[in-house]
Amino acid sequence: MANGGPVEHGYPHLETVRAAVTALYRRLSYDTIHQFTSSVVPADVAFCDTDDLHLGVQRVARELVRHFRLPQARMIVAFRAMEHAANVELTAGPEYFVELNDRFRTHRRDIGAALAHEIMHVYLHRLGLSFPGTRDNEILTDTATTYLGAGWLLLDAYREDAASSQKLGYLTPEEFGYVLAKRSLVFGEDPSVWFTSAQAYTAYGRGLERARHDERQPPLTAAGWAGRRRYARDRRHAQAQPSAVAPDGGAYSFAPDTPGALRVTFACPTCHQRIRVPVRGRVRARCALCRTVLECDT
Repeated sequence: MANGGPVEHGYPHLETVRAAVTALYRRLSYDTIHQFTSSVVPADVAFCDTDDLHLGVQRVARELVRHFRLPQARMIVAFRAMEHAANVELTAGPEYFVELNDRFRTHRRDIGAALAHEIMHVYLHRLGLSFPGTRDNEILTDTATTYLGAGWLLLDAYREDAASSQKLGYLTPEEFGYVLAKRSLVFGEDPSVWFTSAQAYTAYGRGLERARHDERQPPLTAAGWAGRRRYARDRRHAQAQPSAVAPDGGAYSFAPDTPGALRVTFACPTCHQRIRVPVRGRVRARCALCRTVLECDT
């Protein structure tokens, strides 16, 4: 939790974020992910200063447990002084035990964001899905929370001005915006209407621009002129030297297919699984993992 200190920006964890999206599709399947077409809505996690603190926390926590389709169980929430925003006890259940930072006693509007991250830890623990190392596992948790419909709360908790700052989670604001945009492009949902933080709105816009950039990479037909020109140059090089060729940047790579032919491998712009198609002009590919149909010019 960045509280008054500097907030990291940009996309330093982008490859791990993309790997997390792929892992979610592989572990949950297309059908399960599409059970989360609707995000948590503000009214369900609203928390005003006149609410009883502990009853309000339990109400918001129960709503998040319901959203993630976890078994309903008694929610025990405590407050204590700690460095991090929150902590959850990962046990077999049936109870959920969450500790929140003492600052949330007076910063109640962000309790839903802190709980969303911790309850996602429970969800992933029960799935048996994790990444090695604390950092990568926390990035997986933030990504899953966002992609499955509650991470807009984490981005909305980001506020920064000349005198103070606050950010929850391990992703940068732009990375939260990127994952939110990925979700928006799949489900046709606009989370920006729920933001109360102007900085969150800006970060989402930048993330959306980066997400759309993924959809304009060759060999996709939506690639721009410069990308198509670079792709044609790399294809000629691969045809002249028919061994595996991975051009600079790694967005795609060529390898021999049948004698005298090539195949190109590139990342699906939705789930980032690698897709292989023959190099033979216009082709339509369907990602086996997320079922996205891709128009390609190879």
